[in-house]
Formats: sequence, C-alpha cells, structure tokens
Amino acid sequence: MLNISTDALAYTQHRFAHFVSELKAFIRFPSVSAQSQHNGDIRRCAEWLAGQLQKIGMERVAVFPTGGHPVVYAEHCHEAGKPTVLIYGHYDVQPAEPLIEWRSPPFEPVIRGDDLYGRGASDDKGQLFTHIKALEALLRSGRELPVNVKCLFEGEEEIGSPNLPAFMIANRQSLAADCVVISDSQIPDARQPAITYALRGSINFELELTGQKRELHSGVLGGAIHNPLQALCEMIAQMHDKAGRIAIPGFYNRVRRWDVKERAYMRRVGPSDEKILQDAGAAMGWGERDYSLYERTTIRPAITVTAMQGGYQGGGVKAAIPTHALAKLNFRLVPDQDPQEIDRLFRTYVAKITPPGLWARIRTFAPSRPVMIDRNHPAVMTAARAYRQGFGAAPVFLRNGGTIPVVGLIQEILHLPVVLIGFGLPGDAIHGANEKFHLPNFFHGIETSIRFLTTIGQRQDAGLVRPDNSQPIFITQ
Repeated sequence: MLNISTDALAYTQHRFAHFVSELKAFIRFPSVSAQSQHNGDIRRCAEWLAGQLQKIGMERVAVFPTGGHPVVYAEHCHEAGKPTVLIYGHYDVQPAEPLIEWRSPPFEPVIRGDDLYGRGASDDKGQLFTHIKALEALLRSGRELPVNVKCLFEGEEEIGSPNLPAFMIANRQSLAADCVVISDSQIPDARQPAITYALRGSINFELELTGQKRELHSGVLGGAIHNPLQALCEMIAQMHDKAGRIAIPGFYNRVRRWDVKERAYMRRVGPSDEKILQDAGAAMGWGERDYSLYERTTIRPAITVTAMQGGYQGGGVKAAIPTHALAKLNFRLVPDQDPQEIDRLFRTYVAKITPPGLWARIRTFAPSRPVMIDRNHPAVMTAARAYRQGFGAAPVFLRNGGTIPVVGLIQEILHLPVVLIGFGLPGDAIHGANEKFHLPNFFHGIETSIRFLTTIGQRQDAGLVRPDNSQPIFITQ
C-alpha cells in the first residue's frame, strides 16, 4: 500500500502543471445553475467532467438527466472485501455579477502568485478536481485502486440541490458505500488543515409587500398613504431586537445549548474575533452579546437580508410611492431547529407585523437542516491522519456557519457517514468577486486524498460494502 501512495505522489509531482491547466479548462465553463441562460454551459461542463473521469480510467461513467441540471456519475469497484468511498462534489457555480468588481473576467482563469482566480475556483471546482486528480494518480500508478470508489457530481448545489433527493432515492442501492467524502469547505490557513464536524442549516424567503394599485405622486399623497417600501424596511427592522437577537417568537425554542467544555474547545481551536474581522474586511462585529464571532456564526442562528427591491431604480429621481417592495432573506439554523417549523414561525410573525392596508406574500426556497458529524468515526479519524501526511500538520475540528445541503440529504436518504475535508481558505472570496483557489492547497489536497483512499482501503472496521458490479443505475427523469 505504501508503494501505491509513493508512486501516485511522484506522478502528481510530475503532472501538477498539467493538472492546473485542466483545472483552468474546468473553470472556463460558466456553469451558473441559477441563471437559465447558462443551461447549455452546465450541460457542456457536465459532459467535459464525464470525459475527464473516462480519461483517467473510471468506469460506468454517465451523465444522467434530472428534472433540472444533470448528475455526473462514475465508479471503479474491483476490490471485493474493501471499503467503498463515495466522493461527492458540485460543478455548478454562483453568479459572477457584479462583473465590474472582478480584476479579471470570472470565467477566464488567471494565476496571480500562488492563487488561481476564477468563479468556482474554490467553490467547488478546485476542491472537487482535487479528488479526480488523486484518482488519476492512483490509477496511473499501474495498480488497482486500494479501495472501491464511486463519484457523484451534481450541477444544482448552488440552488439548493432540488433534484438530488429524487436521484438519491431512485439510486440508493447503487450509491451504497461505507463513507462519503466531500471537499467543499475551508481550512483556517494553508498550514493548518481542518475537518468540519458541524454545519448550519438554512432556509430562504422572498417577502413581498403590496400596497395601492398604482404608483402615487409622493407630493400629493406622501404622508397619507403607507409606502410599501418604507413599511417593508420597518418590518425587517423588527426581525431583531436591540441586542442582536432574533425577535420572532419561538425562534430559539429548539436552539441547542452547548456546555462549557464544547465552548472552551471552540475558543481554543476556532478563529479569534480579530481574525474573522480581518478575513471579512470589516471594522467591527455585530450580533448577540455573550458569544464570540465564531460562536455567532456556528452555534447561533442568524437572519441576513441579502437583497431589497422596490421603487424607481433608474438615474435621477422619481417622486412616486411604489406599489410594492420585495426583500430576500437568508436564515441560518442550528441544531435542533427544523426548517419547516421556522417557516411557520416566520409566516405567523410576518402576519402579525404587516401594517394595515398592506398585503404580504412569502415564498420559501431551499430548506436545509443543520448537520452534526461524529468526530470519532473511523473514516473521520482516517481523514485526520491523511491530512497530517498531506499538509504536514494535524487538523483541528471546526464548525462551519455555512450550509452544504447534500450532507443532510446523505444522512437522511443514504444513511452514510460523511467526512468533510476542505481545501479552501477564508480569503478565497467564495460567492464574491475575485474568487480564488490556493494552488499549494490543490497539491496538498491531492496528496491528502491519495493518503486517505490508500489508508481507508486497509481498514476493517467500516461495515464493509461489497459492491455488486452488475447493479445498474436507475434514474428518474
């Protein structure tokens, strides 16, 4: 087994410049799942990704249609009696707008220093590609893989994975594995790897407020007719109290209380307030008292207003009372909050605070439950050892304030343990302009994946799955 790793690492060293060139080609696809004009680009990206998997020697490679964007699947299952690892990633990306904020075009990747810039470079094309290149290095070492591997790459993660549950349910047997590896998270810095063991859940809302039937002259009727845009601002202001706590009645009923030991561990290994502010480029923090910024973003829930629309948006001024206004809100949830219950509480509260004479409409999007992962699972412990070898440092265990919807889906539908080994950095600007991927992390991530797959192939304590290679993949259109 040691020779397999050594040969694969030598191959990686020799081919790394080519790996970077291929990653650039991957990033050039504007695979923006939220924008319908990019549907063709997403399809072409999926087909390119499938071609990469075929080229490195993966088998039963297929691009499966769903009710939305396609799923890419591949496997290499020759090792009877060995564990099976399912590798998940997503090839869709966030919108790049506003383009004016980018130093270089988002889908024309460029290298500046040790960083590769481009939309999706870190979230999640670079991190996904890390595992593909690890598989290539192992397969080109002249031996069988040390473990059975299945790959599941989707094109809808950035819009909440709406069609993935049906695909998973239809293909539950074919996706059977001993563990799932996901690299779609961050580590504190390039010298300190980290395993994520908790994620916040999320739920998104559009809150639209409608008033009179037509725009009104703000001089003739200003002060006499309630302005929907002003009323919406007043309602949003009532989402928090002056101490930064969420003011929706019942919102904290299920929020888990963490003991002194857990909070002490978080203080010891987590980022300081100063580090978080530095990475955010912010002058000062905000939120609930008695909690650090790291705690506020991981073990405490949050409501964020992500957009507002209403009234005249053109140049100059227009003295008119708008007929409606809309706000987009993102809720982040913590154990043991239920997105459906939060949906009901929010709707009840909005009905209570909507001013007379105005009408509120709420649309709900992409609910996802919070996630906890067993830090002591054998696969997680194997990942910790692989990290130590790949990065030269033992990992810390961290919570993450973000949401990866697929983790909850895997736990609920496939009932598999998940290992979250990230290679992104806090300054990678994911979801923002000038997103980047640190190329030394790309290299060390490949080594970490090689070490993980090699080591877990030796384990005998993971509840082995012996794949039936004749089992077909069934899909739902």
